[in-house]
Amino acid sequence: MRDLPKFNDPNLLIGAEGASDAGVYRLRDDLLIVQTVDFFPPLVDDPFVFGQIAAANSLSDVYAMGGDPVTALNVVGFPDDQLGLDVLSEILRGGADRVIQAGAVIVGGHTVRDTEIKYGMSVTGVVKPEHLVTTRNAKPGDVLVLTKSLGTGFVTTAFKAGRCPDSTLAAAIESMIQLNVIGRDAARQAEARAATDITGFGLAIHAAEMAQASGVTVLLRLDQIPILPGAAALVKQGFKTRASASNRQFAETLMSIDGSPDPIHLELAFDAQTSGGLLISVSPDRAESVVRDLQATGAHSACIVGSVLEKQAEWLLLRR
Repeated sequence: MRDLPKFNDPNLLIGAEGASDAGVYRLRDDLLIVQTVDFFPPLVDDPFVFGQIAAANSLSDVYAMGGDPVTALNVVGFPDDQLGLDVLSEILRGGADRVIQAGAVIVGGHTVRDTEIKYGMSVTGVVKPEHLVTTRNAKPGDVLVLTKSLGTGFVTTAFKAGRCPDSTLAAAIESMIQLNVIGRDAARQAEARAATDITGFGLAIHAAEMAQASGVTVLLRLDQIPILPGAAALVKQGFKTRASASNRQFAETLMSIDGSPDPIHLELAFDAQTSGGLLISVSPDRAESVVRDLQATGAHSACIVGSVLEKQAEWLLLRR
């Protein structure tokens, strides 16, 4: 992106630079809009469920910024010369289900013929300036709370190989379709200093991005990472996504690993997530209440996974 033109509009508060979850533009002194887009091929066979997952994933970036989704546009690639339009209808119906639950509306979209199915959304939200949360304000002494379990990459890879137990897939689907409004509300209540959602780069890189944006070092306690039911067995069997290796390779330039962490937890730190949870940086006196609020409102695996330190030689420390 170094060669792309830079935009110097004073109302563009967050643009493409800095690895933020979404763009933010000031409409008025008291009103900001949040914009994001995401789409990907199917992870599951059920088209309705795929639509739910893709929509929840797209809505997540608005929640990560502290915003309220307002409108959404469907983004579709579909092989209509190979599959019936009833399949597409079910995908769109699944997406609409999550948008309705978010209290937003779908205002249209765009489709193209493609060789494989792709679906997602462009989402616009709003946020008051005092509620905006970015990756840029984590402070030394803060505690890091993760709102969902890890392991969706291993689960969906095993499913594509026909090796994923039904109960494990069901647990992953339940997690992926859950809206991150739960995390947004808890972060807002706790006056969170920073937040990001955990998606394709995995927990380690998203945490490192928060560290870089805030000018701090982030410590992740690997033995505290919550794991989806059945996912650990799939880690042992080696069902990595292609992104796992590239995530780890990139993270190695940013981090150090202390001691001898459990290899399963270490692999999960680099696992590419779909519609993962929020990583929230809060003051230590509010961390336990945030976890309680999250668990009480449906984020049952929410827990403390690390802390924020003064800047050290590395951006990220992984420790048992």
